[in-house]
Formats: sequence, C-alpha cells, structure tokens
Amino acid sequence: MTGLWRGPERTEHLVLPGVLTSEEAAATVAGILAVQREDGAIPWFRGHHLDPWDHTEAAMALDAAGEHDAAARAYAWLAAHQNADGSWYAAYDDGDAERVTDRGRETNFCAYIAVGVWHHYLATGDDAFIDRMWPAVYAAVEFVLGLQQPGGQIGWKREEDGTAVNDALLTGSSSIHQALRCALAIAEQREEPQPDWELAVGALRHAIQRHPERFLDKNRYSMDWYYPILAGAVTGPEAKARIEADWDRFVVPGLGVRCIVPNPWVTGGESCELALALWVMGESDRALEILQSIQHLRAPDGMYWTGYVFEGDRAIWPEELTSWTAGSLLLAVAALGGDEATTAVFGGERLPLGLDPDCC
Repeated sequence: MTGLWRGPERTEHLVLPGVLTSEEAAATVAGILAVQREDGAIPWFRGHHLDPWDHTEAAMALDAAGEHDAAARAYAWLAAHQNADGSWYAAYDDGDAERVTDRGRETNFCAYIAVGVWHHYLATGDDAFIDRMWPAVYAAVEFVLGLQQPGGQIGWKREEDGTAVNDALLTGSSSIHQALRCALAIAEQREEPQPDWELAVGALRHAIQRHPERFLDKNRYSMDWYYPILAGAVTGPEAKARIEADWDRFVVPGLGVRCIVPNPWVTGGESCELALALWVMGESDRALEILQSIQHLRAPDGMYWTGYVFEGDRAIWPEELTSWTAGSLLLAVAALGGDEATTAVFGGERLPLGLDPDCC
C-alpha cells in the first residue's frame, strides 16, 4: 500500500459553498497554527489544557490543509511524552508536559494517535515517519487493549494509581474502533501482522452493534447517537435508521447539533462530527447543511466558538475559541471536498475490518 501524497499546495478541497472561502480556510488554518506551541503541542487554546485526542484532531486538520511539518511536530510531541505504559495523561496545562492537571489515562484519548499517524502517512507518503511513530502506536494500542472487557467493549480509563475503570463508554469505544482499524493498517503497511488486534476490533465492533447494555447509558449525549457511524462500526440501513430515529431530538435547524438533551446548547464540534458521519453514510447534502448552519459560531479571526445557548440569554458559551472545534470543521470540509487522506481514514474503505467473534 502506498501513501496518497497530494502536495501541500493543493487545498482547494477546503473551499465549500456557504462554509469556507479560500481566504476563510486560510484564516482558520492560521488560527490553529497560532495555538500550536514551538514544541508541537496544540492545547485547546493558549493558556488552557491539552488533551491527546483533541491535540491529534487539530494535527489531522493541519495535514488536511497541507501543513505537514506542523502536523509532524504535533506527533513528535506525542511520541516524546508518552508514558512508559503506552498511555498519555488526560490533561496537560497549556500543553506543558511538566504540568499535568489530570493524571487519569483515558483509553480513547490514547488510541487516537493511530488515526492521526495513518492520516499523516496517507497525506505525505512519508515511510520514515510511519517507522518512527510505530513504537508509540504499538505501545498505545497495547495499553488500550489491556482494558478490553470479555464482552469486547473497552474500559474507560486507568486512574492515577493504576486502578482500571472497566465501565465502557459507547462514544469512546467507537472512537477506539476506528483507531484499531488504523493501527491495523499501519501494521499491514509495515508487514507486521497483529492477529490479536484483529480479534480485538472484531469483538469491539460486535459489542457496539449488538450489545448496548455493555456500555454506560449516555444516550442524552449526541455523540453516542452518531459516533458508532462516524467510527465505521454501524453502517448501511442500521446507520440510516439510527440517524433518523433521533434527528429531531438532537438537530436544531439553522443552529447546529445539541451536545446533550434537553439542554438548549448547540456545539460546533458535535455538529462537525455529525456532518462527517452523514458524509460517511453518503448523505453529503445533509452534511453540508449542518456545516452551513454553524457558521454563526465563526469568529472574525477564523476560529470557532465552542457553542451557543439558543434559549434564555442566547449567548456564546463558553467564550472559548478551541483548536479542536476549528479542526473538526476543517476535517469535515476536507471529507466533503474529497481530500484523499481524510476520506480514506473516515470512509474506511482501505481500513482492515478485523475478525468477527465466534460467539455473541
């Protein structure tokens, strides 16, 4: 398998009617670059914390925009600050690895490096990069699978003292499903088969598709609604039925997607992720409508506010311009625009499926 290098100059896929002009896309990319520290860390915004998942999401957006050197520095930061057990802490103050503010180690945070590394490889074709990052990806996957439960679901995290929290989150496990498939693609590229990973992703997918009782009940959160589709675990008619069942519950016409019901709060990140899930299903028109509906969250500098309360005070809340919100917007636009690396990672057509379990 070869990379999908397209050259850093080609960013026309980030222009989308009613969402981004070329100038607006450039401003959003510049906004993320302004947040990135010299050491490669990408906190939520300067002065706030970094978490490994959102750091990776922002790095993927930089690759989608052709900023490959900046993205590579973000992955180098992860490799340099990985814990001995293959994990990362849940939060670092302003991306400073010496100032850890949450020493929990969340499995979906740790797994997402595989998605980012595979995306960067597909965007650049850089074999040396994938070889350099393989030890970090391998260690992260082994940490995550150390919390896989007999039913296939992945435990949420390890506490600071090492205690395993075996309760599983549907959104987190779905994200891990995508990450494991990307990790398998990396292993395949390196010709290093990982049969245990193949079994693990098959068991995880089976749990997501057929055993909702194995996950904590978080169905008030929109992420639990769309993430199994976004992560490629639920597809076809089942995906369509899932989206239709709760569309009116979560989507606020003209404003975006609720983070949680019944709260009157739409958020940019969830809206962009839903747009990506719709694109995965082949519903690009509805995806475009969602992205157009959240442009009220765009700030003059090209970044995006986290969310908006649409009842009562009708105000931007919280007053934060987050790198990951801008990143999720760019990735959704890149998918709709046909960026090959982004469509490959989220479309899943080139990702190994793993092995289905023999039992139920």
